[in-house]
Amino acid sequence: MIFDCALYRDGRRTDGPAEPAKALEEARDTDGAFVWLALHEPTAQEFDSVKNVFGLHPLAVEDALKAHQRPKLEVYDDSLFMVLKPVFYEPESDAVSTGEVMVFIGDSFVVTVRHGKASALTEVRKRLETHPEKLRHGPTSVLHATADATVDAYMEVAAELSNDLDELEAEVFSPSDSGSRGTASRIYTFKRQILKFRRATVPLALPLTHLSGGEAGGTAVPFVDDAARPFFRDVNDHLTRVNESVEGLDRLVSDILSAHLAQMSVRQNDDMRKISAWAAMAAVPTLIAGIYGMNFDHMPELHWIWSYPVVLCVMAVLEVLMFRGFKRRGWL
Repeated sequence: MIFDCALYRDGRRTDGPAEPAKALEEARDTDGAFVWLALHEPTAQEFDSVKNVFGLHPLAVEDALKAHQRPKLEVYDDSLFMVLKPVFYEPESDAVSTGEVMVFIGDSFVVTVRHGKASALTEVRKRLETHPEKLRHGPTSVLHATADATVDAYMEVAAELSNDLDELEAEVFSPSDSGSRGTASRIYTFKRQILKFRRATVPLALPLTHLSGGEAGGTAVPFVDDAARPFFRDVNDHLTRVNESVEGLDRLVSDILSAHLAQMSVRQNDDMRKISAWAAMAAVPTLIAGIYGMNFDHMPELHWIWSYPVVLCVMAVLEVLMFRGFKRRGWL
């Protein structure tokens, strides 16, 4: 359950106690120290001890255990709780998948809980440990670095999806495209990927706005250093660009789907015109043959010597005239 537990003093990792309770006690007895506890998909029984040691709110603990939460920020008496949804691009299937990262910060501690596919938290920790000046800001630096890494990954995924959409657009408008059901299915699947992406990025805007002091009159967020507001504002700016990009992708893929359906409709109309033209050409000789197949006695042409070749010639001439007419109109 415990992926990593570390005690930081003055921005540097120390050989502190591995037991979370002892590490937290030592951190609170030392100025500029805090504990970073990383968990991976803990069970309720495993999380009980952590909840009691750090004094985490039961509602936040329930969200952290169940996962499948929307990105959000909640303030409790003894801690701050934030949910992030990292997004990953899978080049093998050209699809996106999501994970979840929950961050608790409070008095001299930060607890991160990860669900799903491996996130960039390990890289975040390594990168922060090479910059002690950032870690000196305490748990706030971990919250900022985690949000920053998550949004940076959003930008990379948005770029990959944009490339995929360019390929899809080229396929739809290619002259060789036959309007197959496979193309429509791929467009619909891509739209679902965009929807999954938006569910991770759009709800995150409000928490980042709150952290950057952009709402509620710029009031301070408990357990977050006020000096970090500009940094959260920068992350929020990046997220705004991502959301604008995703919204553009969503509109464009909807337009592509509409264009594809319109192309299929045009092709079906062309096919119907061709079928109608051939049916009309087949109807003329059928009509003439039907007339001469009625076997009436008073049909003078039946006794003419040249009746048979004349009727055949009339059929042929009418067929040629109809073919040329349909061809000139583009029906054939």
